[in-house]
Amino acid sequence: MLIGVISDTHGFLRPEAIEALRGVEQILHAGDIEDPYTLEQLSELAPVTAVRGNCDTGELRALPLSVALEWAGVRIFMLHIQEDLDLDPATAGFQVVIVGHTHQPRMEERQGVLYLNPGSAGPRRFKLPVSLARLRLEQGRAEAEIVQLFKPI
Repeated sequence: MLIGVISDTHGFLRPEAIEALRGVEQILHAGDIEDPYTLEQLSELAPVTAVRGNCDTGELRALPLSVALEWAGVRIFMLHIQEDLDLDPATAGFQVVIVGHTHQPRMEERQGVLYLNPGSAGPRRFKLPVSLARLRLEQGRAEAEIVQLFKPI
C-alpha cells in the first residue's frame, strides 16, 4: 500500500504536491492545514485522514489532535507536534509515528519505530525544502521516502 504523507500546507496546496501524490491509495495530513478546501482537493486524489495542527481554526478545530491507524499490518500514530506525544510508541505497538510542525523533513528510526516528518508542502519557510513523503506498507513493514518538491535556496 502506498500512502502520501503531507503536512503544514498552511492554506496553500502546490500543484507539485498534487502531482507527487497521484497514485497513492491514502493521504495522511499531519496538521496546519488552515483551509478546509485543501482537504477537499486532496480527497479528489485518495481518501484523507488529517489531524489538527496548532494553526488550524474554525471548522478544522473539529479534527482530532491525534489518530491511530493500521494498514497492511502496520500500526501508525499521527499527531502534529512530536513533543505532544504522550505514549511510548514502541511499547504501544506502533511501527510508525507521523508528525509535522517543524517544517523540517526527517526520517529517523528509534527502538524499531520510524519517526517521519514529511516537512512542509506549503509556503516556503526560511531556507527549508518544500517536501512531502511517501510511505510504503507491505506485510507489516514500512518504508518511507522524502520527496522534495523544491530544494532549499
